Amino acid sequence: MARGTQDTSAASDVGGSTKRPRRPSKADAPNHRWWVLSVIALAQLMVVLDATIVNIALPSAQTALGFSNGNRQWIVTAYALAFGSLLLLGGRFSDLIGRKRMFLIGLVGFAVASAVGGAAPSFEVLVAARALQGVFGAMLAPAALSLLTTTFTDPRERARAFGIYGAIAGAGGAVGLLLGGLLTEYLDWRWCLYVNLIFAAIAFIGGSRLLHPGAPPDRPTLDLPGTVLVSGGLFCIVYGFSNAERHQWSATSTWGFLLVGVVLLVAFVWWQNRARQPLLPLHVVGDRDRGASFLAMFISGAGMFGVFLFLTYYLQRTLLYSPVKTGLAFLPMVAVIMVVSVATTNALVPRYGAKPIVPTGMALAGGSMAWMTALDAHSTYAAHVLPPLLLLGAGLGMIFATGMNLATAGVKPRDAGVASAMVNTSQQVGGSIGTSLLNTLATSAATSYASARRPSAAVAAQAQLHSYSVAYWWSAGFFAVGFVATLLLYRRGVPASLSDPTAQGAAPM
Repeated sequence: MARGTQDTSAASDVGGSTKRPRRPSKADAPNHRWWVLSVIALAQLMVVLDATIVNIALPSAQTALGFSNGNRQWIVTAYALAFGSLLLLGGRFSDLIGRKRMFLIGLVGFAVASAVGGAAPSFEVLVAARALQGVFGAMLAPAALSLLTTTFTDPRERARAFGIYGAIAGAGGAVGLLLGGLLTEYLDWRWCLYVNLIFAAIAFIGGSRLLHPGAPPDRPTLDLPGTVLVSGGLFCIVYGFSNAERHQWSATSTWGFLLVGVVLLVAFVWWQNRARQPLLPLHVVGDRDRGASFLAMFISGAGMFGVFLFLTYYLQRTLLYSPVKTGLAFLPMVAVIMVVSVATTNALVPRYGAKPIVPTGMALAGGSMAWMTALDAHSTYAAHVLPPLLLLGAGLGMIFATGMNLATAGVKPRDAGVASAMVNTSQQVGGSIGTSLLNTLATSAATSYASARRPSAAVAAQAQLHSYSVAYWWSAGFFAVGFVATLLLYRRGVPASLSDPTAQGAAPM
């Protein structure tokens, strides 16, 4: 941020001065703040789309490297495990050593890991590279969001910036499907990893030139016990739900890891109440609006990634779409997410607050899921797939930008990184749990349907359609829970942290 803002923050936070900080102005923001947004958004897009871009490349990668169907899921799980379990640590590191430094380290590491994965000669090297991508993604994502939080302090500009950022976060998964299809079909599956080198190079050049160095003046120390507890707990939770895709819920490798994960997370909360400088200060999640935003990101992540998975299968296996055509089919939803995100944060949230906005988004998304249960073998894209897809885009657009904005609004500069990490953790863990749970339920539904009928190709096809319908109904249930929870939790009116710029901390990057 500008030097005047840094000095004010330092005097207030370190010197203990009671002098009220002056009202931030546009002059306090970097001269090229909209270019900064472009750099941050590009890095975020790279991280988000990497969760889905490899899905399209999996069949080709499996043929090239010769790994089994049983091992195939590790290409996705390795990334999710490392990313989801280390996000809070990555967020705290950005508070400790500086957001710009963490952002650039994350970019370089992510690019190197992508290059190793693209050139992987074996399955083991590819899995290791994907895990390494997750590690550096956990450094990069919180630093990116905290940079956005501390760059845009003017309420109107902040609304615009978070609208764009939320649109990218919501649309990144669908963009990954399209880009993965294009690269796999017209180049090679390895380019699904190599393409990150281009993204990272552009973002690194822009970040090194535009971002300001430094760390928050009132830097916390690292809470090592808290780091071990939360990283271990999140790892066990994500791993346990990933195991549920391949094993029964009664398997020790499923419920055992889930139980250990819950115990570790409970111990983490207990420790945060006692630690002198906790990894995740409980006041960050204790605020009603902020807590509701984290929950909204968790639930929408669970529902969104589930529909990407099952609608992709439906388009390719039932409607016989190519990978590229499948990616193109999601583009209208991406467009709606982007338009609604920007419009919501600029026009609706500043006037009405989050209470009517996010629950409405949950209701629209849940309605779209219920609508998709009617899809069958005779459905067409324009008449039956596109309408609920557009409705889903409108719902997600209202949820993501609003949730991200309120989850980081009013956070002290020293906690901006960890608050940003909680946003990413909520969405990532929600996506992992949702995908695993929905896949397990859908598989069980298909097996049950087929076992009660005489085996035939028609029965097998109908069993798959039935499994998709079950997944959509459960997704609708997720969003229904989100509707009730956010309606009860969000406060009425516009939060002071969004209407008063002095409520938001500015910190060096």
